[in-house]
Amino acid sequence: MNLIPLTPLDLSIAALLVFGLAALSWRMRLGVERRLLVAASRSVIQLTLLGLVLKTLFDQSNPFLIGALSLFMLGMAGYEVMARQERRFSGFWGMGIGTLSMFISSFSITLLALNLVVRVEPWYTPQYLIPMLGMLLGNTMSGMAIALDNLTQSAWQQRGAIEARLMLGHTWDQAIGDLRRRALRSGLIPIINSMAAAGVVSLPGMMTGQILAGSPPLEAAKYQIMILLLIAVGTGLGAIAAVSLGAFRLFDKRQRLRLDRLK
Repeated sequence: MNLIPLTPLDLSIAALLVFGLAALSWRMRLGVERRLLVAASRSVIQLTLLGLVLKTLFDQSNPFLIGALSLFMLGMAGYEVMARQERRFSGFWGMGIGTLSMFISSFSITLLALNLVVRVEPWYTPQYLIPMLGMLLGNTMSGMAIALDNLTQSAWQQRGAIEARLMLGHTWDQAIGDLRRRALRSGLIPIINSMAAAGVVSLPGMMTGQILAGSPPLEAAKYQIMILLLIAVGTGLGAIAAVSLGAFRLFDKRQRLRLDRLK
């Protein structure tokens, strides 16, 4: 079975549905129609450009180009984590926490999967590396954004309680421990829900794509199981790293709460 190609007319039908949703938002005064149209336009442009870039990478398999694209994806994911924060860290830390945490988690998990699970040769084969890294970065980014936003918002709202614990002799780690655990739980809930609903409520994207491309359903299910488990580990490690770095940044060397580091 070959994949049925989509024409520009086919895609325009889906685009008209998005315009209809934007019109409905305007009619109901929801105030999200502009953001919806901008997001839809960005996705069309970005995915089209990515398709052209990947076509070139697949033809050449140049490790330097693959590395450059991977780092670009990492940087954009770090920026998106920062952009989703209502109270973000100022300076380098605003983007650095998310970028470093995803580098630690998503990159290491992707390399581990390519070398020990899939065992593709060479490990930087773009047909495997780019999709897997993209899925891990995207899901890790969402979990980290939720966890960090929960941490900074809770610290801002409960600064009095945190400072009271510090005055009672608690260390900074003890003073913010409950908030940190709550933030980590919030960051892990989306991937836990995704795994619990996979195959019962939803058919995950990678499995859907492989089935549409003609892969045997059982083989597609195996790949989807692997990806979901890797995403869970990557999201967990990324959220732990991000929340730990964020909590550390909220205090100075004298263990004083420094909310002026948020903006």
